[in-house]
Amino acid sequence: MIEIENVHKSFGNLEVLKGIDLTVQKGEVVSVIGGSGSGKSTLLTCINSLEKIDSGRILVDGTEVHAKSTDLNKLRRKIGIVFQQFNAFPHLTVLENVTLAPRKVKGMARQEAEEIAVRQLTHVGLGDKLGVYPGRLSGGQQQRMAIARALAMSPEYMLFDEVTSALDPQLVGEVLDTLKMLANEGMTMICVTHEMGFARDVSNRVAFFHKGVMAEIGPPEQIFGAAQHPETQKFLSSVR
Repeated sequence: MIEIENVHKSFGNLEVLKGIDLTVQKGEVVSVIGGSGSGKSTLLTCINSLEKIDSGRILVDGTEVHAKSTDLNKLRRKIGIVFQQFNAFPHLTVLENVTLAPRKVKGMARQEAEEIAVRQLTHVGLGDKLGVYPGRLSGGQQQRMAIARALAMSPEYMLFDEVTSALDPQLVGEVLDTLKMLANEGMTMICVTHEMGFARDVSNRVAFFHKGVMAEIGPPEQIFGAAQHPETQKFLSSVR
């Protein structure tokens, strides 16, 4: 499980996370919603130790992420993260992009890495794009390639940071369908998203962030049907 205990994070004088407590169980899908600047994306980067925290603790399967003794390279193999931008290497084919991390980070032989990459690319519907360069893919296909690239490391947890926000509206559905497939297969996921339909339909729980605080968390039917916090109600009324 992922355990977040009283986590604080500031950038200069701006306190972005103000004492976040959250536990995510294996196999659970938690969607994090809220306005811009509420701390949602910062939480994800702190879970993966791409950002350091100021106080509190984050534990992944009992390992304290920010402890000096923690082997971050080993820990990050457990935690896949996919961002808004695809961050593909344009001079490498789709297959080469996905095999890179297993070969460089895990020291995997080329053949084994390629077998895993082909399996994951086929899994996300890109089995016919192996030899194509990223620039020839649509935005939705590039984002699905990024998901396959994370899955090729065999993570136990997946973090998704607004993975549809850079896409044209007609491409959003194919990426959300991929996330739904992963959820149905039991992948543990934390999804920062502005796609309310996805959060409602796929999540076990939905967390609403407001000004660095997790103002409310509960099952989708509670958050979307009977939100308790005034700021949750205000936010949802503005996005529906």
